[in-house]
Amino acid sequence: MSVGILKDIVKPILTGLGITARRLRRKKVTIGYPEEKRELYPRTRWRHFLTRYENGLEKCIGCSLCAGACPAKCINVVSAENTDEARFSPGERYAVRYEINMLRCIFCGYCQEACPTGAIVLRQNFELADYKVEDFIYTKEMLLESYPGEADECLKPKAAASAG
Repeated sequence: MSVGILKDIVKPILTGLGITARRLRRKKVTIGYPEEKRELYPRTRWRHFLTRYENGLEKCIGCSLCAGACPAKCINVVSAENTDEARFSPGERYAVRYEINMLRCIFCGYCQEACPTGAIVLRQNFELADYKVEDFIYTKEMLLESYPGEADECLKPKAAASAG
């Protein structure tokens, strides 16, 4: 009986303590998060953006392919026809309403892959925390770039900006 106790209880405990002792000897790495940010992997996907063309028109044509490709069904697109007086996108239609429920989103990137115009992109901006549930419904105004290229700014290295 004592051999079984030694084999089944003491040996696993000593093995675990040995692993812990080896880990304690390693150098610790601590990152002061708000001031210093860890480098993300190149294919990291977090914050959604609706992009614009260089002339300022929206790339989204309201086709709802992103909503159809979304496995979490968190995207809602309502489209309308463009007119000559009010033109929002180069196509016949545009998205009147574009909403993403970020609480349901699994950040898979299928919406980005399904978009024929490259309107919806996921970028490395991962600071998405909020306090109210209502604030996690991202509307078209929240998703749309203020100017062409804004979504790509988070991809640029921060070292050049902080050095100046």
